[in-house]
Amino acid sequence: MEENKTVLVTGGSRGIGKEIALKFAKQGYDVIINYVSDKTDTEELKKELEANGGKALIVKADVTNPEQIENLVKTAIETFGKIDVLVNNAGITKDNLLMRMSEEEFDKVIEVNLKGTYLMTKAVTKYMMKKRQGSIINLSSVVGVTGNAGQCNYAASKAGIIGFTKSVAKELASRNIRANAIAPGFIATDMTDVLSDEIKETIQNQIPLKRMGNAKEVAELAYFLGSEQSSYITGQVIHVDGGMVM
Repeated sequence: MEENKTVLVTGGSRGIGKEIALKFAKQGYDVIINYVSDKTDTEELKKELEANGGKALIVKADVTNPEQIENLVKTAIETFGKIDVLVNNAGITKDNLLMRMSEEEFDKVIEVNLKGTYLMTKAVTKYMMKKRQGSIINLSSVVGVTGNAGQCNYAASKAGIIGFTKSVAKELASRNIRANAIAPGFIATDMTDVLSDEIKETIQNQIPLKRMGNAKEVAELAYFLGSEQSSYITGQVIHVDGGMVM
């Protein structure tokens, strides 16, 4: 068990982000999570994280707002003294076919998913550089590799995260800071719960392992990439997709 280490997880109040936060807490990490407007879910998660043994800090911060990000990171440093691991998980979708997609739908997804990752990484990295250590984990997606009809904005943002991750990995390697990306496939979440059984079956038939993944399986990889177990891994994109993309 690793103790006295700190992880910052954006978009950590539910879904994949929540499972990542819980995984790190169970391993003795202190956890920082942000919320944008309603902190009810985040307060509940804070209690759950602390029940699992870790200290938890919640801070209001929009990942598209540089001032709020600076406050988030500054508060985390003042509270815990350092940030060992950054997980850029916050993301949104605004799906539409290209010919129907508004500029607002395109811009907002790029702003949250890609620019938010850039802003968070830039803010945290200056502290990691002083410590000469750190691990950055960016949540991409298989559609960032393959593309997907009706998701040109989302796919572009997730493909951008891959290029961003590889570039950051090269820039920061000399300071002993690693950067990797996780590309989940179909993961069972609140969004997939609303799909019909017929659609779920169609999806599962496209996956060699014949099932959707779950958020805990993504969290296991995130913890591995954040820990010293992966100390010689950087600049990589690792798929968690049941073999859907090979």
